[in-house]
Parts: sequence; structure tokens; C-alpha cells
Amino acid sequence: MTSIGGTEMVDWNLAVATATRFVRPGPEVSRDEARAIVAELRRHAKSSEEHVRAFTRMAQPGATGEERPGATGGGPPEGAPHDTPVLVVDRPGWIRANVAGFRAVLKPLLAKMEDRRAAVPGGAVLGAVGGKVTGVELGMLLSFLASRVLGQYETFAPPSRDLPAGAQGGRLLLVAPNIVHVERELEVAPHDFRLWVCLHEETHRTQFTAVPWLRDHVEGEIQSFLAETDIDPGTLLERLREAAQSLAGAKPEGEEGEDGSRSIVDLVQTPAQREILGRLTAVMSLLEGHADYVMDGVGPDVVPSVAEIREKFQKRRASGAGRLDLALRKLLGLDAKLRQYRDGERFVRSVVEEVGMDGFNRVWTSPNTLPTKQEIAKPADWIARVHRKADGAP
Repeated sequence: MTSIGGTEMVDWNLAVATATRFVRPGPEVSRDEARAIVAELRRHAKSSEEHVRAFTRMAQPGATGEERPGATGGGPPEGAPHDTPVLVVDRPGWIRANVAGFRAVLKPLLAKMEDRRAAVPGGAVLGAVGGKVTGVELGMLLSFLASRVLGQYETFAPPSRDLPAGAQGGRLLLVAPNIVHVERELEVAPHDFRLWVCLHEETHRTQFTAVPWLRDHVEGEIQSFLAETDIDPGTLLERLREAAQSLAGAKPEGEEGEDGSRSIVDLVQTPAQREILGRLTAVMSLLEGHADYVMDGVGPDVVPSVAEIREKFQKRRASGAGRLDLALRKLLGLDAKLRQYRDGERFVRSVVEEVGMDGFNRVWTSPNTLPTKQEIAKPADWIARVHRKADGAP
């Protein structure tokens, strides 16, 4: 536990309590409707496995377990290996899962910041206050995001009693109230939309379960970036506050503060950090674009209204994601998620059209065959580099 004198840099319990208190209620459904929705999402998640494997030609070990009595999500029975369970959660469930993930990933950075705080006279007292303030700020951000996310593959998920994870970490979350909200808002066929969402999220699960080195590679890049980071607690708190203010409408979207305040990505201090961030941006663009490509590629055969869903969803994504993207940039320091979807999908589509699915799947051979940020924008460069080398061309 990263704490000094009994206090932590972030009061994680307060973050959960704040987010749960302020998250908006989901759409109204009866108890019977809720049970039916959860059951259908679990069926779709299961059926998506075969659709995604067949389309991508990626082997995926393991399978979704049966739901345990009394659990809101899935996972195998007690005593069985977890692999990567599918959990159908509500908004508070998504909040709890993500706080656990943040806590695990940020632990090294927070430990470094606490060491710095310990050297300051009165640091422990200030930390007790700062931890609570940071917990509230983080909770406000999560309360907003919890009503927007449809599904998520949690790569670095620590297991808990209520939220099981795979033996190597990882679980797939489907946020039932958000899926219902969007399908009603778009006025699309619920059955088709739920399966379409599951195809996207199942692709992410397949990426990490079929490519054994991918999780460790991404985690290593994140930890390398954090190890290079030298940011004082007050600056981090200010970034969280700016993100929360942007969500609350305290500042016009995309506008910097009068004091020149910046997002965390603007605090990159070293050439090494810039290189790592470029690689992370490229791999996230690949993963998101691949999931979009797969969900639309599988769609026509199993989702009759896929064209209508994609058209309406793209319009919604383009018009309603401004605050969400701003929050993610402020909090995580990554490029806008919309750009990752668009550029990554274009890369995958271009490569598959040129060299076929098997040719594209060379991307999963090793970290050296992942596209660079420049190659995401120029797929022909990746084809030339990876295929020429693999085929023995000069």
C-alpha cells in the first residue's frame, strides 16, 4: 500500500464513494427486463468468441465460465481457473473495477510521489488532506465516465471477491445500463446492438488471450513511462481538478486555463517518455482499430442491421465525445480515443486489403512487428518493413 503515516496519495475508497454517489441513474427497466438483458449479453459474449476467432484467425484459449449464484458478473465456479471472465456490471460495478485497475497501474508512480512528500516538513498532514481531495476529484471523473462506457477489456485487473479476473489478470466488462441507454437513444434493434458491442469487446479479449506477450509488453511500456515521470503531488492534483472542471463545464471544452495549465501529456519531460508515449499511442490505435474492423467485418453475417447501427453510432461518437476525450487526455495523457479508432481501423483495413488477414496477423508476432506511430498513418511502410524482412527480401 502506498501510504505514509496511515494516509495515501489518493483516497481510493472516497473515490469509489464519490463516483457512486454522483453517477447518473441508468435507464428504467423492470427486474425481469434486467435479468433478461444480462442473460442476453452473456449469450452474445459467448457466441462472439467463435465469430471473432473465425474472422480474425486468432486462436483463443479458455472460455467464458458459468455465472455463480449471487454474482452480478460471470466467471467460472469456485475452484476452477478463471481465464478471462465476462462480467455484466452496472455503473457502480464499472467504477469499482476501474478504481482497482487505476490503483494497480499507478502504484509505482504514487509511491515515488509519496517518497517526495515524506521529505517535506508536514508532508504527512498535507497528504491526508490531499488524498481526500484527489479521491473526490477522481470520483467526479469516474462518475461521468461510468455513464459513457459500453464495454471494456480490463488488461491489468486485480481479482477480488466480487470482480474475478483471469489467472494472468484481465476481465471483460459489459456495462448493461449504458448499452440499453444507447440502443434506445439510437433507436436500433436491441438484439443486434448488444451483439455488435460484444463483438468489439470480445476482439479485445481475443487480442490479449491469443497473443501471450501483449499484456506484459503494454504493462512494461506503461511502467517505463511512469518510471520516467517526475511530477509533484500538487501538479497531479491540479491536472485532476482541471479535468473535473472541464466535465462540469467550468471551462470551455479544449480551452487552456489562463495560467497556461496543461494536460498530463504536455508534462512529458524526456525524449524517452516521448518515444514510449508514441509506441503506446500506436499500439492502442492498433487494438481499437482492429476491434472496430472486426465488429464491422463480422457484422453483416450475424448482425442484420449493422450498417444502420454503424452509421448512427458514428454520428453519436463524433458529436458527443468532446468532454469524454478531454477527460481521458487530462487524466491518462493519451491521444484522443476517436483518433485511435479512426486511424487504427484505417491501418487494419489497408493492410488486410493488401496482404490478407494472415498477412495482417504478422502484427502479433512480437513487439518488433507492432506498427510504429508513423506506420499507423502509412500502412504501406509497415507492410514493406515486416513483410520484406519476413519474406527475406533485401
